[in-house]
Amino acid sequence: MISEASSTGNRHDRVVIVGGGVIGAACAYYLARDGRHVTIVDRNEFGRGCSHGNCGFISPSHLLPLTTPGAIGTALRSLFSPTAPFRIKPRLDPTLWWWLLQFGRRCSTGHMLRNAGPIHEMLKSSRRLFDELFAAEPFQCDWETRGLLFAFQSLAGLEHHAETAKLLHEQFGLAVERFDGAGLKQLEPTLKAGLAGGFLYPDDAHLRPDKLMSSWRSILLAKGVTIRDKCVVERLIQDPNRTVALGTSDGDIPADAFVIATGAWTPQLNRELGCKVPIQPGKGYSITLSRPVQCPTYPMMFEEHRVAVTPFQAGYRLGSTMEFAGYDSTLDRRRLNYLREGASHYLQESPTQAVEEEWCGWRPMTYDSVPIIGRSPGRRNVWIAAGHNMLGVSMSPATGLMIAEMIDGRPTSIHAEPYALSRFG
Repeated sequence: MISEASSTGNRHDRVVIVGGGVIGAACAYYLARDGRHVTIVDRNEFGRGCSHGNCGFISPSHLLPLTTPGAIGTALRSLFSPTAPFRIKPRLDPTLWWWLLQFGRRCSTGHMLRNAGPIHEMLKSSRRLFDELFAAEPFQCDWETRGLLFAFQSLAGLEHHAETAKLLHEQFGLAVERFDGAGLKQLEPTLKAGLAGGFLYPDDAHLRPDKLMSSWRSILLAKGVTIRDKCVVERLIQDPNRTVALGTSDGDIPADAFVIATGAWTPQLNRELGCKVPIQPGKGYSITLSRPVQCPTYPMMFEEHRVAVTPFQAGYRLGSTMEFAGYDSTLDRRRLNYLREGASHYLQESPTQAVEEEWCGWRPMTYDSVPIIGRSPGRRNVWIAAGHNMLGVSMSPATGLMIAEMIDGRPTSIHAEPYALSRFG
């Protein structure tokens, strides 16, 4: 496979990673495993961004990009509904509207299937790597391998997803099991009676993201990785041929190679990177509740309402929705309420338990749904690992391994070209 090896032949002993989320953590792990001296810097705190409050799905089943036929129409209709699961907040933002134009151009079956290939490769590799990581390291993160259950209220919704399930099985080899309403209730007794049915993707898994990031921190520190919280990046310091240091609020940090794993914040570094990174922040919400008397066994997607449920050992989480509202950090009460209302259509015990946390975070959305993994075109010893859309946790091990392979000059375990920034022109 083709690598993006350094043309300088340098070993890159010292590596600085900008971004202390799950992608930065995975990059640090594989680089440290290769013997590199790694420093992670984060503008806030390690593990507190989008990696903290998501639903924790490890989901090979989510390989289809968002650019499905008809998706742009759904997005534009959301302009008139503040509570729509997929919403664009009306505003004058030329960058957003250009991004949406590129997104709309790709809402076809051909583009969807073409982009599904590299997404599938990342998810498939990461699922295998997660098993290896949890066998090798002392992670404590409520890891479960029960699969992911899609439940449907209506027969129309069930049959519509049946077409997707057939495609995933026939074209990508995913295992899938179908259940009628009675079978679904028997499989997951916490669901209401009378649902139309569902589909189980048994190769999916789930974990608790905040515990994952806490474990990552301990494991990385034990491997000699330096983590610098509340360290704001100010610039990349250049000599005539290469980047030599990271200028920060805590002083300059010299290194031989740099990895930008800043998720939705990456476009704010465009000038320093010498290129344009076409990422938009897609705001997601979650509510973490105390454990109910009848807690689900399976993580679930209620696709007709765009709500996800993840059971944890000490509670459970409702999450999802997508809002293009820029970098607005406001917790919109209407959208939080939507999560409860959506879940109440399916769960036998309504989600009225005590709230442990209400959260929102920005997913790094590319307009083709494929992440950006590779060298920055404008900086020869700077690599970008960002744009994982809604699948950052699911794709993190494969991304970290690829970055380590690229920096080392080894052939990459996954063909690198589909993830290169150059694909955007």
